[in-house]
Amino acid sequence: MASRRAFNVPNLLTYGRILCVPLIVFCFFLEGRLQSSDVARWLALFLFVLASVTDYLDGYLARIWQQTSNIGKMLDPIADKLLVSTCLLLLAADSDRTIAGWTLWAAIIILCREILVSGLREYLAALKVRVPVTQLAKWKTTLQMFAIGFLLAGPAGDKLVPYTTQMGIVLLWISAIVTLYTGYDYFRAGAKHIMDE
Repeated sequence: MASRRAFNVPNLLTYGRILCVPLIVFCFFLEGRLQSSDVARWLALFLFVLASVTDYLDGYLARIWQQTSNIGKMLDPIADKLLVSTCLLLLAADSDRTIAGWTLWAAIIILCREILVSGLREYLAALKVRVPVTQLAKWKTTLQMFAIGFLLAGPAGDKLVPYTTQMGIVLLWISAIVTLYTGYDYFRAGAKHIMDE
């Protein structure tokens, strides 16, 4: 029964999202070896969009089909953080320097918040305290996904739609500001449990 829950459709979608992460990394590895880096960019974007759609679908299907599981609850936020963190690091290190200069700070804010909130959640879980995901935190994730999507298209996207990269940078800064606020929200909610302890 437990193994059946581990391999239900929502969990398979989560596993697929995790599998997309090394495939996106491989696209950036290809970028330096292909004559046209645009192909690698569009392929990375396609995989990212596919992974982002599974993020919505796995939770939705788990609820309507009543197939929630402990492994799904554990892996879903991990898959999100792996996807976002890997893409931000790749975009900061790629040959086009899609994320550079002051925009690096937006990426750093997002990465630091994800690590700190994960640590807080783990600590509170040990105290049997659950901090629910807020609606604003869900919007934060959506903003991050759109920002990264625009940035993955990057220079290849600029050729089709001018200012694609700039739009991604603006969205990244907006998501960084929302990320700061939601991080503060989580720490405020968890602070009383930490002080009590």
